[in-house]
Amino acid sequence: MKHHPDVASLLASWRDPPDGDEALRARIGATVSALKNLRRDRPDLFSPEAARLVRPAPGAAAPPEWPARPPSDPAQVLREVFGFPSFRPGQRELVDAVLAGRDALGVLPTGSGKSLTYQLPARLLGGVTLVVSPLIALMKDQVEAMGRVGLRATFLNSALDAEERRSRVAAVRRGEFELVYAAPEGLEGAAGAALAGARLSLVAVDEAHCISHWGHDFRPAYRNLAGLRARFGGAPVLALTATATPKVATDIAEQLGMRDPVLFRGSVFRPNLHLHVVKKGGDGPGSRDEILRRVRARRGESGIVYCIARKSAESVAEFLRSRKVKALAYHAGLEAGERERVQDAFLGGSADVVVATVAFGMGIDKPDIRYVIHRDMPGSVEGYCQEIGRAGRDGAPSDCVLLYSWADVMAHDRLAEGTDDAATARFQRQKARAMFEWAEATGCRHRLLGRHFGEDVAPCGASCDTCAPGRAVTAHAGVGRRATPTRRSRG
Repeated sequence: MKHHPDVASLLASWRDPPDGDEALRARIGATVSALKNLRRDRPDLFSPEAARLVRPAPGAAAPPEWPARPPSDPAQVLREVFGFPSFRPGQRELVDAVLAGRDALGVLPTGSGKSLTYQLPARLLGGVTLVVSPLIALMKDQVEAMGRVGLRATFLNSALDAEERRSRVAAVRRGEFELVYAAPEGLEGAAGAALAGARLSLVAVDEAHCISHWGHDFRPAYRNLAGLRARFGGAPVLALTATATPKVATDIAEQLGMRDPVLFRGSVFRPNLHLHVVKKGGDGPGSRDEILRRVRARRGESGIVYCIARKSAESVAEFLRSRKVKALAYHAGLEAGERERVQDAFLGGSADVVVATVAFGMGIDKPDIRYVIHRDMPGSVEGYCQEIGRAGRDGAPSDCVLLYSWADVMAHDRLAEGTDDAATARFQRQKARAMFEWAEATGCRHRLLGRHFGEDVAPCGASCDTCAPGRAVTAHAGVGRRATPTRRSRG
């Protein structure tokens, strides 16, 4: 580093890249940014002339800063780095907003590619993009996925030992990473301290509905994210969620202190998802027989069966195995190694069905899930939308079957009783009743979903059991053929 001509050469190439190579210019710009951070932390490594080039003395001519608008075309980065031919609805609008330094709020359905809206800017902006995520167990997968496309990423969370955490904190401060994933709780500790010494270009808040008391999955730690912009030097804030009513969206923006945010709300209507609702009890088939019939109709294809309780997940999986179905159970009570084994078996195709609680599904990038069956009614319409959104990400027809009864509402009431806060418990009970009312309502299922989220959806015509009552769940063309599973995620 004592040879300052190397620094000068870098800056010269940044100003005038060989043959107009803007991708090289972007890489050099990131290196210059890293040198500035290193100059601050380890000034002893720099000769006086190199230090002047990287951080000029007062009154000296400043070297060029990272440009406010990146020189590269986002569509080009989308193709060359991420391997996608075009943006999905909402992605380009949100990417353009954050590249322009605007706050932005994206309400995009599960599977619509939310994560790309901060991953792509991370490559273009320089500095560090902070990703606030509640999913500590999946951060390693997300970082590995970024490594496969060439982005420098890491995570800071409680799973790291002290030595590894110190090493990563030092690397973050040196500007070695483009993306840093952290849990909201971690921003009060080592992660927050590390990022205080880094140049943040963007703060992305995933699962942003968790910050709202009106959201279906409120987490108190998210309330501590208020003031992120002021805390981290005015970086723009991008908030992302799959499920937010207009009231929740407004609350997210207020809680995060967002300034005139660009809002993009995607449609909840996915015509390839065929919604079916079956009331349990009475003279109809039992839940197990109904589930087995639906699974056999999709023999050899991938599906998820959701249950409200761990014991139910285990017993239904055992029942399906007794009927020659390759099924495994998944819930938070399993050891971490067993959960990983089940997930890998599902992704790899050695298991057709995962019978799970709500603990399963976050971060699963499997495009060919052909059905999602709810043995028990979810606790909210928002949760239902997230869970059915894991089906049919490849656009092929997929079935979403809800089995429900008033007994499910009572089960959710019992779960709410275990909540310390009376207002939260009351809110959870209201959410469960709204889900029951949706199941009981008449009319197009997709239109009713849209109404819940403030969207006017036209009757689907053929994608629910109300609009197409004669459509039976039968075997489909291509049974037994699987798309290649992948952990590479577009969102």
